[in-house]
Amino acid sequence: MGKNKETSPRVPQADDGILHPEKTAGEDERDLSLRPRRLAEFLGQKTMKENLAVFISAARERNESMDHLFLIGPPGLGKTTLAQVVANELGTEFIQTSAPALDKPKDLAGLLTNLKRGDVFFIDEIHRLKPAIEELLYIAMEDYMLDWVVGQGPMARTLRISIQPFTLIGATTKAGLVSSPLVSRFGITCRFSFYEQEDMEAIVRRSAGLLNTEIDADAASLLARSSRGTPRVVNRLLRRMRDFAQYAGRDAISLAVVKDGLERLEIDALGLERQDREILKIIIERYNGGPVGAETLAISIGESVETLEDYYEPYLIQAGLIQRTPRGRMVTGFAYEHLKLAKKDGNSPDPGGLLF
Repeated sequence: MGKNKETSPRVPQADDGILHPEKTAGEDERDLSLRPRRLAEFLGQKTMKENLAVFISAARERNESMDHLFLIGPPGLGKTTLAQVVANELGTEFIQTSAPALDKPKDLAGLLTNLKRGDVFFIDEIHRLKPAIEELLYIAMEDYMLDWVVGQGPMARTLRISIQPFTLIGATTKAGLVSSPLVSRFGITCRFSFYEQEDMEAIVRRSAGLLNTEIDADAASLLARSSRGTPRVVNRLLRRMRDFAQYAGRDAISLAVVKDGLERLEIDALGLERQDREILKIIIERYNGGPVGAETLAISIGESVETLEDYYEPYLIQAGLIQRTPRGRMVTGFAYEHLKLAKKDGNSPDPGGLLF
């Protein structure tokens, strides 16, 4: 099995709530024990996993490096984990970095020239590569060569340096920001989708076992349903439920513990936290259900447009609570029903409990 190398620490990102799936400083270490190391342990994304098993097997049989792999999907769905799994399955080393850490072409050149044959080179947030670095990467991906300029002015000349065949795995949450020339150089593209309830329950049970924590079946089901179809989120919540169970003197995480814990964390059974519900309420109460523009909505909730579009909207849209239209964002009838609010021309529904 290959060794994992990380060339630079991940850049911490804002994390205002437990359900935000983007990474925070120090979280890598807590997640390492829960991460699968083989394809057989990687739960969900069935079709993607089956195809990768074929590509990995074929590359190993031919004793070649696997074709370059492009991973697309929202934060927390397992892009980095899958990249590590691919390296483990290929039996090669895993060298990891992120695009913001590559400041100059020499940074990339230093990493590429140190790669051994068949190594997996992982670049996270690949949509943030600088143009000069991206240009250098093109030739490395296609010809396993580096074009390096030596000298200045009239004395400048281009040096072509050979590098070992390798597999580049690029991951992004914003595929639309990756240039077409770079995308075209990836031979394999995998798109992550939010996980199904059945897969999320399996992840809860697996993670609970690794944490030496017992969890009841109905508790695991509710926890999975409240986790936005995102493994990183469900693992965070599982650790919090373990804390609540321990504080209450329970030997196992029961349904009552999960209900009480989610209520304390202000997370409802659909996986919405307070800020998610606030977004829906603002659209309903201030803008009569929409449509409202992204910039106006972002100002109303005190967030940037990027935060709104990257961290809040994907799940709200996937859950069928809001929709994007040419004129702006609109809430759906399901949002009124979930929040137990009435349209202005309708009757108020029963104002019962919201969380469960």
